Amino acid sequence: MDWPGDPHLWDNMANMLRSIPERIPQPPKAILLISAHWEAPVFTFAGGKQPELEYDYYGFPPHTYELTYKAAGAPELALKAAGLLQDAGIDAAVDDTAPWDHGVFIPLKVAYPNEEVPVLAMSLKQGLDPAEHVAAGKALQSLRDDNVLIIGSGLSYHNLRAFFAPSQSDMQASKAFDDWLNDVAGQEESSRTESLSHWSTAPSARQVHPREEHLLPMMIVAGAGGEEPGNAFYKDEVFGKAVSAIGFGLG
Repeated sequence: MDWPGDPHLWDNMANMLRSIPERIPQPPKAILLISAHWEAPVFTFAGGKQPELEYDYYGFPPHTYELTYKAAGAPELALKAAGLLQDAGIDAAVDDTAPWDHGVFIPLKVAYPNEEVPVLAMSLKQGLDPAEHVAAGKALQSLRDDNVLIIGSGLSYHNLRAFFAPSQSDMQASKAFDDWLNDVAGQEESSRTESLSHWSTAPSARQVHPREEHLLPMMIVAGAGGEEPGNAFYKDEVFGKAVSAIGFGLG
């Protein structure tokens, strides 16, 4: 697939990813990354010592199927994370054979190119219930005390048809939803949880996210954020659509 127009379209996003290590107080012991591209019957963690890569995209240049990312997996963390969910009454599993999809290795290849931090990939739960994903994040909050960096890998705007056929209506919709998301992220915890659990009532919600898998990783991160307010540490436009990255406890 050839991206139309500006060859520097993703430069700002890449710079945002590269800035992550500088925004946290110390190098993480491990990274827990929730991928928008992995859905499982229950919340599932990739428990392999070094999972294989899954090139789950098509139409890109040949070299993109030769990319590598050789950070270690985090089997012990997988068991601990699954246990935290189970202790909270949330079904969870560990899959020792699960690969890392591109939602895992592509952003980490930019943010942590030296592959020095162990990585644990986490799935979404089929059914895509937003309240369940916020609750899962709350159950995982204590991992932050263990110096685990929790990253949601998705996109705050994800209507691919509109991406490549832009209209004024879609641009306005993206701005309205992005403003709502940024406002909600900064609310106190109970209000934030309530708003995210009913995200589909937000302005232009289904125009921006016809299907919500790319939004739900942020909800797990928001749940893990606890009482800390979220803030947008990156705001941009991609094909005229407003996008943001929201962090909790980031500088």
